[in-house]
Amino acid sequence: MAHHKGFKASGITGMMKRIWIITGVIFALIIAVIFLLDHQVTRSTATFLYNDPDSIPVNKAGVILGTSKYLRKGRINEFWKNRIEAALTLYKLGKVRNFIISGDNSTRYYDEPTDMKKELVKLGIPDSLIYLDYAGFRTFDSMIRTYKIFGQSSFTVISQEFHNQRAVFIARHYGINAIGFNAKDVTAYNGFKTKLREKFARVKIFIDFLFNKQPRFLGEKINIK
Repeated sequence: MAHHKGFKASGITGMMKRIWIITGVIFALIIAVIFLLDHQVTRSTATFLYNDPDSIPVNKAGVILGTSKYLRKGRINEFWKNRIEAALTLYKLGKVRNFIISGDNSTRYYDEPTDMKKELVKLGIPDSLIYLDYAGFRTFDSMIRTYKIFGQSSFTVISQEFHNQRAVFIARHYGINAIGFNAKDVTAYNGFKTKLREKFARVKIFIDFLFNKQPRFLGEKINIK
């Protein structure tokens, strides 16, 4: 009887070891896929991103990817501030004539595009050259809507480098001639959580491609002069 119990315990231990091994292999494969897809996005967009405003090609429209103006504690969001500065630089150099500000306007108290527009107008960019895309809920939506709603098949994306990589990758997958101008990065991006979140966002790109995802809203076309 004791021998039987020992055999049974040994069998359970062996089964648990196999489960742990299988779990470990699956986990390793998932990590490998995440890093492979991340590398693919970074590598394939390298030649389409610019840090030097003097060397970037001219485009009719620049797409500023929206973000909140303030952080939770009421401080100015450095991502927001640096994107505004990058847009102003391109405008002053004549590298972009019009701007599409694409972001979230999900509530009356949260309006990324309008906050950015107010700042750009205050800095001297004419109101008539700024177009607002309130349905840019995701980077994916912003890219597709710039093409389908605003009629731009060639444009400059303005955001931080890691964000531009993802945006330009999405656009070029759909045959859109997008390039990116990298706004100054911020120290916060060096945090583990931010980097991890970006890696998962890149995996989501390929899921969207696989299931032929479409923007949440399309609507009437808007003509940019």
